[in-house]
Amino acid sequence: MKKLLSVIAIMLFVTTSYAQNKIDGVWTGKLNAGAQTLTIVIHVNHDANGNATSSLDSPDQGAKGISAKVDYSSSDSIAISIVKLGASFKGRLNGEEINGEFSQMEYNFPLNLKRGEEKLNHPQNPTKPYPYKTEEVTFTNVTDKAMLAGTMCYPVNYQKGKTPVVLMVTGSGLENRDEEVFNHKPFLVIADYLARNGIATLRYDDRTFGESKGGDVKNATTKDFARDAEAGIAYLKSTKKFGKIGVLGHSEGGSIAFMLGAKGKVDFIISMAGIGVKGDTALTAQTNKAMELAGQTNRLTTLQFRISTSFKKSPWLNYFLDYDPAADIAATKCPVMAINGDKDIQVISSLDLPGIKKNLHDNKYNLIREYPSLNHLFQHCTTGSPSEYRSIEETISPEVLSDMAKWINSLK
Repeated sequence: MKKLLSVIAIMLFVTTSYAQNKIDGVWTGKLNAGAQTLTIVIHVNHDANGNATSSLDSPDQGAKGISAKVDYSSSDSIAISIVKLGASFKGRLNGEEINGEFSQMEYNFPLNLKRGEEKLNHPQNPTKPYPYKTEEVTFTNVTDKAMLAGTMCYPVNYQKGKTPVVLMVTGSGLENRDEEVFNHKPFLVIADYLARNGIATLRYDDRTFGESKGGDVKNATTKDFARDAEAGIAYLKSTKKFGKIGVLGHSEGGSIAFMLGAKGKVDFIISMAGIGVKGDTALTAQTNKAMELAGQTNRLTTLQFRISTSFKKSPWLNYFLDYDPAADIAATKCPVMAINGDKDIQVISSLDLPGIKKNLHDNKYNLIREYPSLNHLFQHCTTGSPSEYRSIEETISPEVLSDMAKWINSLK
């Protein structure tokens, strides 16, 4: 009995000691770094032996779980080093806040953290039950040995063999079928809207990502990812369930849409912020716009940009730098809807939309439109900077959703 009481006493002591560390938990604050304001999240935890661990998130930049070294900790103070970023933070508990200082590259910024994680509202995200049918499907790119997993949405008033369907192709970088970024799910929102307006969709996880399996990623280029999309089109045709079959591509997906259009694989195309000029020109413009937004006055020529990226030796980048969409755009004879926002700093609308229009084959259904105050994700924004994406409640402009649905339905 004494031994049991001793064990209980030890357990109570450990539990009490652990509970007394008020600095444990998740802490969130805004870092004003001059040109931009970033959300910083710091996680602190002490184990039963008093050993502290910590990590840092920068959700506005899509970074989570960055390892941090705990240099000092107590019940009311913490000092950490984020070696990977060459940064550090030290702060002291003051009520329900940690008041401190964030340092990086010899610059010091005040950073006050409040307990808890920032909860953002994305009101456009649809909630179940949906008024339409969904189905989980897979299709295969035999050439690249990639099995792609996705979600089919059958719209309200679905009519076999008559309802139009859209294959949705994500932008650069591996993304899931919702094209999820900063907790926004633009492809889910688009698919939901189209389904409520009589249009079916198929969206899928990129190769090796989510539930998709197989396919080379390390050496894959836009051309390789286009074969994944082409396999999706072939699958939709094989079902014999739909009328017109089109492709909606965002960013790099816009280039893939025109690749499929040039081959005559689809009945219509929607290019959302797709490039209309050679890749190196588009990426140079993107870099210069980012520097302008950051208050820098210097500008790069295309040659300077290519030299600055030459050391990266990325198959994807090397291909994209040399890719000129002009030939694919010119060879596309089906109806095209090409849209962009005038505050997009990743694909510059004043450069790329005219490039598309210049090379596009005449078609009475073609629609080229620039939307005011929209960024690369087609959100209403202030500056267009990617650092705003996460904090904006809107996932995608209602006007863009309405225009896409009306345009597709006009093709019947």
